[in-house]
Amino acid sequence: MENKENKQINIELKPDIARGCYSNLAIISHSHSEFILDFATALPGLPKPEVGSRILMTPEHTKRLLNALIDNVSKYEAQFGPIVIDAPRATFNLTDLNPNGPKS
Repeated sequence: MENKENKQINIELKPDIARGCYSNLAIISHSHSEFILDFATALPGLPKPEVGSRILMTPEHTKRLLNALIDNVSKYEAQFGPIVIDAPRATFNLTDLNPNGPKS
């Protein structure tokens, strides 16, 4: 029988971080060595979305995050039912924001 170690990670969660940062818009970009996740909030009356948090991750950790999100969404939907996305298009490319294409 395989002996599995019970690995625990002790983390510190400071009160200002525990409060969290609301986001209803995520902008994801990448290079060869990292993924950049910008979490922004787009609200009525504000001229443009404001980035509240930026996370930089290695490709390996990004894939681990993706797998963890898939697992957690599956568990959520098993408990509360399917998450319905009303919008016909849930993602877009940054060039969609600028119809003239990227700046040269």
